Amino acid sequence: MKSLMSSARDFFLPFLLIFTINCYPQGIEERMQWFADAKFGIFIHWGIYSLGNTSESWAFYNKQVSHADYMAQINHFSAERFNPTQWAKLIKQSGAKYAVITAKHHDGVALWDTKLSNLTIARQSPASSDVLSPFIKALREQGIKVGIYYSLIDWSHPDYPVFTCDSNRYNIPDDTLRWQRFLKFSHGQIEELMQLYNPDLIWFDGDWEHSANEWQAEKIRTLIHQHNPNTIINGRLQGYGDYDTPEQNFPVTRPNLKYWELCMTMNSSWGYRINDTIYKTPFEIVSILTDAISMGGNLLLDITPKADGSIPEEQGKTLNIMGSWADKHHEAIYGTLPGLPMGHFYGATTLSKDSTSLFLFLPAKTYGQIMLKGINSPIKIATVMGTNHGLHHKVVGKISWSPVPGLIFINVPMALSDSLMTVIKVDFDEPIKLYRGKGGLN
Repeated sequence: MKSLMSSARDFFLPFLLIFTINCYPQGIEERMQWFADAKFGIFIHWGIYSLGNTSESWAFYNKQVSHADYMAQINHFSAERFNPTQWAKLIKQSGAKYAVITAKHHDGVALWDTKLSNLTIARQSPASSDVLSPFIKALREQGIKVGIYYSLIDWSHPDYPVFTCDSNRYNIPDDTLRWQRFLKFSHGQIEELMQLYNPDLIWFDGDWEHSANEWQAEKIRTLIHQHNPNTIINGRLQGYGDYDTPEQNFPVTRPNLKYWELCMTMNSSWGYRINDTIYKTPFEIVSILTDAISMGGNLLLDITPKADGSIPEEQGKTLNIMGSWADKHHEAIYGTLPGLPMGHFYGATTLSKDSTSLFLFLPAKTYGQIMLKGINSPIKIATVMGTNHGLHHKVVGKISWSPVPGLIFINVPMALSDSLMTVIKVDFDEPIKLYRGKGGLN
């Protein structure tokens, strides 16, 4: 017989030890703790593409529109309905604990009034102001952790080699001085963002176009931590980040690194698109969130404000619905450990940090008997979260002379089902112990 003693953390530790030793610097556990506890964040793609007629940056890179026509959108970026306090309050209401906003996408347009370029919303758009600073201030007033997205690539900068998908301005080995000029600009903007905003998280993008050596990725990491050693970095810095960042595609097995985050759109587009109106339902998003946290990850859910600063109504409604559900089930979400390994329960689960409480996520309208398998700890009580209604449970198939645990059936009344997802809290007197054997005596 194989059994898991002490907490669920012990189960995952052997698999994570190699990654922790090889990939993480000293102090990573403390620095990453808020991120590990947060579980849910909001991604914000906002820029001149938010007029809704083109994709963000890729439109001119892939020659769907000319660069000139794409950049002309800046003349219509008004931000006239932008209310940073309302944005921050909506994010807090959603249940998100951190937010990441596109300070600069691949098109090179900065939302803040950078001193290193004239290509800014403040200088070239009708908004005529720095729109990043008031939003970051509003986030901090709401107690939301601040994440800043910064694209390493800049297809509009005259010293960046790549311009479109099939054309280069120059090759780096042929003009290293020009590349060094670009790096001075790029590193300068990163340092500027650190000095101005001291973010909790830097979310890089675009690292695929060059090597860590060419980006001077180690230097970038050092630069960031010289300003704030607690700033965490996503995984898109050519091996110098702190956590994995799968995009759109949900992992079936847990990513290699201990810390990870799934970034995903609410419809199909990262930026606002007029014609993209097919949204994921609140139930679908909650299902994605619970699957992610069950495997120890986070969900970074994207919203797409319009160029006038308003947030599409459908997105606002979804965030409010999610927030109500998250508030009702907060104990099962925030600050939890990864749930049970596959096979113990057919659904998403999480554990309290002391592993004395197990949370079972049931899709909407799931009721009747649910089954747990391989639980070697006696249940103290099972309740429906948000109701404190105790549930009847029984053990089936336990043989007195065998150490193999029986099957646990818990009866969930239909009347107690949550409209999105019901959560069952199962309490134990001790940290949960799991049987991991094959049903035999050995």
